[in-house]
Amino acid sequence: MPSFEQALKQGKVGTEQALELFDSLEGVDIDFMHGRWRGADFPTDHVMDGLLERYGWYGKEFIDADHVHPLVFTGVGGKRYSVNPSLMPIGLAHHVPDALNNLAGRIFPWLKPLFSTRQTAARLRLTSFRGKVSAAMIYDRQPIQDVFRRVDADTLLGVMDFKGMKQPYFFVLRRDTQG
Repeated sequence: MPSFEQALKQGKVGTEQALELFDSLEGVDIDFMHGRWRGADFPTDHVMDGLLERYGWYGKEFIDADHVHPLVFTGVGGKRYSVNPSLMPIGLAHHVPDALNNLAGRIFPWLKPLFSTRQTAARLRLTSFRGKVSAAMIYDRQPIQDVFRRVDADTLLGVMDFKGMKQPYFFVLRRDTQG
């Protein structure tokens, strides 16, 4: 099994390797999650690999246990927007042809103000997942939970558990120390 850094350098690992790596990491508590985090793919040949980044995904913001912005994007001029996940067809977007996703990704920065919200759309809870207790972000209106494991003091490996999705989607969060 490659280490986290080796897996990132590889550029892509298989789902089973990613699960082994995830299982080897320690859980985190809810207080550890507070703050803004920059997100990035952890490629496993999942249909969603690259999709969020194509749309300008910045990451997530955890205010407290009951107030989380699960989808923060960067718009025109670098402004950040918390996007209402109910308006994002996360479960359908990977069925759209790449050419259309590429076009939508170029247009989306201009449309983000229409999709933005000041309302939080998720919460944090401790959950047992794959044999360990750790913080999980649970969407308010979608059958999705993101479970987190600690790589180091400022890095998390996350796995999206989306009801009906056959393969888990992996991503990395790095603590935004710039504000």
